[in-house]
Amino acid sequence: MYYTGLGVEQNYKNAAHWYQRAAQQSHIKAQFNLGCMFDSGQGVAQDYKEAVRWFALAAQQGVPAAQFNLGLMYENGRGEAQDYKEAARWFLLAAKQGISQAQINLGFYYEHGLGLSQDSICAHMWFNIAASDGNEEGKRNRDLIEAKLTTQQIEQAQRMARECMASNYAKCD
Repeated sequence: MYYTGLGVEQNYKNAAHWYQRAAQQSHIKAQFNLGCMFDSGQGVAQDYKEAVRWFALAAQQGVPAAQFNLGLMYENGRGEAQDYKEAARWFLLAAKQGISQAQINLGFYYEHGLGLSQDSICAHMWFNIAASDGNEEGKRNRDLIEAKLTTQQIEQAQRMARECMASNYAKCD
């Protein structure tokens, strides 16, 4: 209520107080929201370590947006040392829950060998999966990487993408 101003005057400081109380009682959405507030400095002093702490608690409980945000924190070295391998781990969890920007980030990581072995076929697969959800950035990146692949490699990547999606992201590794 305080965060959105629904029925009360908007007050980020009060929102942070109530999110903190709920988050300490393991309320997942409050943990995620508190992470966002510490990340942006909204209603609290900006504190990336606290943002990582709260995102991690929500991410470990399967919240895809928290997994994605935690990946960003590791990618950018905010609150933790920059660690592409750890960022890729969290992006993969979010990507497997349908977060298209995480799918694009994984494609980029595979394309450039950031935290993962360089693999243009896997990069194409993740870009293609994001594109299949209508993501234009995924489509552009898929089309760009296709220029570097053989017909057989493109077919393999497309087959992998179909299998990944058909398995509800269980067969994507």
